[in-house]
Order: sequence, then C-alpha cells, then structure tokens
Amino acid sequence: MKFAVVVFPGSNSDYDAFYAASRVVGEQAELIWHKDTDLKGADAVILPGGFAHGDYLRTGAIARFSPIMSAVQAFADRGGPVLGICNGFQVLLEAGMLPGAMVRNDRVKFVSRLVPVRVEQTDTPFTAACASKQVLQLPIAHGEGNYYAPPDQLEQLESNRQVIFRYASAAGEVGSEWNPNGSLNSIAGICNRQRNVVGLMPHPERASELMLGSADGRVVLASVVKALAAQAPSPKAQVPA
Repeated sequence: MKFAVVVFPGSNSDYDAFYAASRVVGEQAELIWHKDTDLKGADAVILPGGFAHGDYLRTGAIARFSPIMSAVQAFADRGGPVLGICNGFQVLLEAGMLPGAMVRNDRVKFVSRLVPVRVEQTDTPFTAACASKQVLQLPIAHGEGNYYAPPDQLEQLESNRQVIFRYASAAGEVGSEWNPNGSLNSIAGICNRQRNVVGLMPHPERASELMLGSADGRVVLASVVKALAAQAPSPKAQVPA
C-alpha cells in the first residue's frame, strides 16, 4: 500500500511520518506538497504535525485552504483513510472534516512529554490492530491541544463512539490528574461518523521505535495496513489445467 504525507509550510513531523510509514512499517510513502492537487494513488493520507503556515489566525486555519485539501476531502468522502496528527488534527477540525475545536492548554503552557493514551475503539482504520482499552505510550508536543465541543456535540461524539483515544494513567484510568491539557472528557483523538477520518494530538510517528522511548505508535500505522488488507479482495484460487 501507499501512504501520502501532506507537507504544509511549517510542517515539522512530515519526515517523521514518512520514515515511520516507509522504513518502520515497510510500506510505500510519498511526500505531497500542499499546493499539489493530486494524492498520486495513495491508499492512506497523513496530515502531519508542525505549525502549518505558522499557525497564524488559528492552528490549521490557513492550511485548510491549501489546494491539496480538496483532494483530501474527496478521498475521505470516498471512504479513504485519513489520519491527522497534532497540527494535522487541527487542520481536519478547521476543514470541518472532524467536529469540535482546539483551544489553549488549560495551563497555558506548551506541553512536551510522553503520556499514556488509552485506545477506546478498534473499529477504525487506525486502531484495527489495537486491543480495546490498550494503553499506548505516545509523545505530545502542543500548546493548543485542549479539545472542545459544545455539550450536545460532545454527547453525540460519546454516543456514536467517535472518541477513539483518551489520556489516561499507565494502568488505563481516566481522570483529570492524567489529562495534560484540559481536553473535555480527556479526549486525545476522535473520528468522523463514517470512522475513516481520525485525528489525534499525540504523535504515533514519534514513538515507532524503542530508541525513541516507545514503539507503541507503530501500531497506529500498522493498523491501516491491516484494515486495507482486510478490505482487499481475496486472490482467486488457481484452477489446475
């Protein structure tokens, strides 16, 4: 399969995502400039972390207008798997591909550290290889990772099982003491109603090898490989001549 990693001016995790997809997971990957209009045959799309367009106005507010986003939207509308990581998650929110918004961390400080993240749902392309309630050690690095949605929208997210990742303790407990940024309901990642678009603030691509402090993030990219393989038609049996 082939990953497309979209590069915006200010992206700083694009090569991390490219490396994790191609060298660690072992699949094809291509960097796609934000001014392109073609995803070049990709089977899965990653919007990486960083500071797209310097995060002027709001995080992700300018990147949503990049020409490539029309192709990403069309790809998602066809059911294609799209993953937004950190700033990429913020871009998906601004583009209306995911509900809600990001605001400043409740401590009004940039937070950068390894945190436990609990997998809530396994029926998305990016959690298909995970176990329910599995705890992943993933790094965060953000100043505006405090997820917000109005009460009615938050209730819908919960009832529709669209909360995919939560901040938790190493034992999988959820509570304010393990919430690093004040996100409502300890939300670290969500999906759309169709479940093919996923956004999360933690960086799985920065935790793909043990030398990085954790290899738990590898399962997120490996999941989409598993999910797409499961969708592929089985090869027809060879009929003896």
